[in-house]
Amino acid sequence: MDKYHPGYFGKVGMRYFHKLKNRFHCETINVDKVWSLVSEEDRLKFAADKSKAPVIDITKKGFFKVLGAGKLPDQPLIVKARFFSKNAESAIRAVGGACILTA
Repeated sequence: MDKYHPGYFGKVGMRYFHKLKNRFHCETINVDKVWSLVSEEDRLKFAADKSKAPVIDITKKGFFKVLGAGKLPDQPLIVKARFFSKNAESAIRAVGGACILTA
């Protein structure tokens, strides 16, 4: 018996027929770049009043996944995205923000 024999380690062969990579493409953005999607006037306005937080919908800007690289300023924010990494979610919650999943 060789390693290509079907009874050796279970299934052998293609698992996804005619896989097109562009169907699975997902634009990403790091946590430290999320504030660059907000105008400077709005950022200063929300920095003065900590009781309110801006809602940043990154899917409208062409990104779908938030990754956890970088640091956020100590300012709460609400981020809407399709996917969040564990590090990104913990970084956003650490500054008092929230992560909202969208479809």
